[in-house]
Amino acid sequence: QARLVESGGGLVQPGGSLRLSCAASGSIVNANVMGWYRQAPGKQRELVAYIFNSGDTNYAASVKGRFTISRDNARNTVYLQMNSLKPEDTAVYYCNGVFPGIGILWGQGTQVTVSP
Repeated sequence: QARLVESGGGLVQPGGSLRLSCAASGSIVNANVMGWYRQAPGKQRELVAYIFNSGDTNYAASVKGRFTISRDNARNTVYLQMNSLKPEDTAVYYCNGVFPGIGILWGQGTQVTVSP
C-alpha cells in the first residue's frame, strides 16, 4: 500500500535548524508535486512549500528565505531544510504528494518545536 513516511522533527532552539524528510513507499511512481504543510495548535493547516517534478518551487511568505524544499526523484523523497527557526514555526509538519493514478497522499505528521 502506498504511503508517505516523515522523519526529522524534534525540539530546537530559536535560530537553529532542522531537516525534515518524507519518503514515499509502496509501488508508486514519482509524484507530480510534493509539498509540506503545517498545523499549529488552534490554527488551520497551512501550506509551507511545494515542489513540482520539474524542480519548480513555491514558498509561503513566512518561510521564504529560511526554508528550502528539495526532492530526490530516484528515492521518491522530499526534504524540507529549515533554518533560522522561530518559535512561531512550532507545529506539526505534514508532507503530501499528488501521485498519478492514486491521487493525494498525506504523511502522518512530525512535530517541530522551537523553544529556548
